[in-house]
Amino acid sequence: MDQKPHVVLVPFPAQGHVNPFMQLAKLLRCNGFHITFVNTEFNHKRLIKSLGQDFVNGLPDFQFETIPDGLPESDKDATQDIPTLCDATRKNCYAPFKELINKLNTSSPHIPVTCIIADGIMGFAGRVAKDLGIKELQFWTASACGFVGYLQYDELVKRGILPFKGILWFVQ
Repeated sequence: MDQKPHVVLVPFPAQGHVNPFMQLAKLLRCNGFHITFVNTEFNHKRLIKSLGQDFVNGLPDFQFETIPDGLPESDKDATQDIPTLCDATRKNCYAPFKELINKLNTSSPHIPVTCIIADGIMGFAGRVAKDLGIKELQFWTASACGFVGYLQYDELVKRGILPFKGILWFVQ
């Protein structure tokens, strides 16, 4: 019997990204894939608090793993600062994620990673996939309207529509 394909899913560590990735993971598992779902340590602790330890214990073909985001410990009930989190994942997650993939590829039972599906803003995962010769897909969790907006951003800048004039984006 052929071995199941092993997919590693890597969402950006925010609820609006984790939830669609979890739905995708469930669909893939129902279609015969072995799943490794990767959370940051911070989000994994929140998942345990919310759904209980039994939820994250996984199943034989669905497991949870964690990587550090590189940020200092913070209030587990608070939302992490998104710009800081984006910067931290970009700077700190490549090495721990590569180590995790190498561990998955050599651990028992031996089910080598066949594909990494990463959030579009988790660029380190794509670099690890490329470095290790693993197929990689990006999963975009924004709405279709939001995605089209991102695709048209350069054109909006070119036409002078963006950036908006006189609008305060962030109030400190």
